[in-house]
Amino acid sequence: MTLPVTHSARAAQLWTADPPGGMAAGEGTRPVPEEVAVALTYSRETHAVMMATPLDLEDFGHGFSLTEGIIATPDDLLDLEIIPRPQGIEIRIDLLEERQEALRKRRRQMAGPVGCGLCGLDSLEAVMRPVPRVEAATTLRAGAVIEALEALSANQALHHATHAVHAAAFWDVESGLACLREDVGRHNALDKVVGAMLREGRPAARGAVVLTSRVSVEMVQKTAILGAPILIAVSAPTGLAVRSAEEAGMTLVARARRGHFDVYSHPWRILA
Repeated sequence: MTLPVTHSARAAQLWTADPPGGMAAGEGTRPVPEEVAVALTYSRETHAVMMATPLDLEDFGHGFSLTEGIIATPDDLLDLEIIPRPQGIEIRIDLLEERQEALRKRRRQMAGPVGCGLCGLDSLEAVMRPVPRVEAATTLRAGAVIEALEALSANQALHHATHAVHAAAFWDVESGLACLREDVGRHNALDKVVGAMLREGRPAARGAVVLTSRVSVEMVQKTAILGAPILIAVSAPTGLAVRSAEEAGMTLVARARRGHFDVYSHPWRILA
């Protein structure tokens, strides 16, 4: 099985400052990330097509299935196969019959196109689904928040090569950074982390999800479904994300960079 490469060198005209006050152009190459169409199929029926980085696709299939409510446990997923296609990649998934039947009923109710982060949801009620309550009492040192961000930044291999992808990871309070995944889509990167956690059987209650992106409501929803009590992000949250984190009992840390961060909900989990 041959999958597309994750990034490639492309010819570019490179402009640089040419003092005093001018610019000079030269010829060269720059690495750019690849994105491909990835179809998630269940019992040979396409549920969603996502533009994604062709990396860690088994994790993506597991994580997407969980965060979209298609499976509830790893045992609901019987088989997963990665199949290269002429125009993209198929993640072919087989489910337990009761899960497959529930998905068929859901598909019959779908009225519109799918979209990034909210695939297969066709109503306001579906989009604004209740956020699972996170009860874990795990706490994190304030210094560990900065350590987690520094570790995430240092280990983003694809981003270091291209400067054009998002990353998500899990920070275990005992062992540190784990399950780092990268993708051109921030939702995809988080789904890959969820899938890796699911496949490894790693308990999400004892740590934090760490993101390089802003925090929208679906990032809170996915983290709550995973069961992680703390969400740390480099960029700012939306108001709806803050309200959802508060409702879920989740500690939301954002605007975390250069030695400072803001805590928007349930600050008792962050210790001085």
